[in-house]
Amino acid sequence: MWTLLPSGGLRVTGADRVDFVQGQMTGDLRGAPTPGVVACAFLNVRGQIEQFARAYKRADDVYLHLDAGQAAALLARLKRYIIFDQVEVEDVSETLRTVHVWEGAGLPGWNAEGPDAQSFELGSGTVLAGRVNRSGTPGVDLHYLARHEAEVLAALGGEEASLEALDAARIRAGIPDVARDGFLGVLPQEVGLDVGGPLPAISYRKGCYVGQEIMARLEARGQTRYHLAQLAGDGWTVGADVTHAGKVVGQAGLNVDGLGLARLRKDLPEDAEVQVGGTSARVQTLAARR
Repeated sequence: MWTLLPSGGLRVTGADRVDFVQGQMTGDLRGAPTPGVVACAFLNVRGQIEQFARAYKRADDVYLHLDAGQAAALLARLKRYIIFDQVEVEDVSETLRTVHVWEGAGLPGWNAEGPDAQSFELGSGTVLAGRVNRSGTPGVDLHYLARHEAEVLAALGGEEASLEALDAARIRAGIPDVARDGFLGVLPQEVGLDVGGPLPAISYRKGCYVGQEIMARLEARGQTRYHLAQLAGDGWTVGADVTHAGKVVGQAGLNVDGLGLARLRKDLPEDAEVQVGGTSARVQTLAARR
C-alpha cells in the first residue's frame, strides 16, 4: 500500500554543505551516517518552528524533504545565511515527487535490514528511499524524478491509499505532521518533536543553530506548558482554538474519522471535555492510548 505525498525539497551542494545545514537545523546531521536521514526543524530566534524537514545526507549532497509549499521560504532563509560558505541551494520541488510505502518489507530494491537511507533502481531510474514512520509502522518514503512517476508507481504495484487514510493512521498512532496539523510557529517540544517524543527532531548536543539558546533553556527547565495530545470529536478546522472553562488552552490539528491531534496545556484535567471551534471534544493523552 502506498500514498502520494504533496511535498517539496531543496538540494544543497558544495564543500561546506553538511556544516552549513548543521548550523541551521535542530537535528544532528553531522553525526548521521552517510547515507543517512535526520528529522529536524528550522527555528526562528524565539525557538518556534518555521519549517519541518527530513534531511538526507548523501555522498555528494544534502536533500531536504519538506511539506508542500515550504521550500521557497526555507530557500530564502538559507540564502540569507550564506556568507563565505561554499554551498549552493536549489529548489527541486518541481522536478521530484514523493510516495510513502506503508510497509517496506516487499519493496523491490529496499533492504529492510539496511541503513535508514538507501538508493536503488526502481522503474526507469534511481530512487532515494528513507525509513519513515507515518502510520504507526515504519514505512519508506521514496523520492524520484517526476518524469519517472508512472514507471515507479507501476513497479510498486499494490494498492494506492488516500492521504486522508494515511492521516487517519498517523493520528491514531499519535504521530504529528507539523505542516498538515498547523503546528508551525510553536516550540518543537510542545508538539511531540522532543527527544523521546513520537517524532524526535532535536539534538541537545550538536552545537549552535538558530533558536538553540531557547532549546537549551527548555532542556534545563525540563518542561513546557503545552504538550501533544489527542482529541476525540469531529467537525473542527486545523488551527481552531481549544477552550476549556471559557479559556483558550491550545490549538487543534487535523481531524480525521473523529480523532485529531492538538497542542494543549499540560494542566488540563485528564479526559477533560473541551470546545473546539464550536464543537465538543474530549481530551485523550497519548500515553493513555499506548
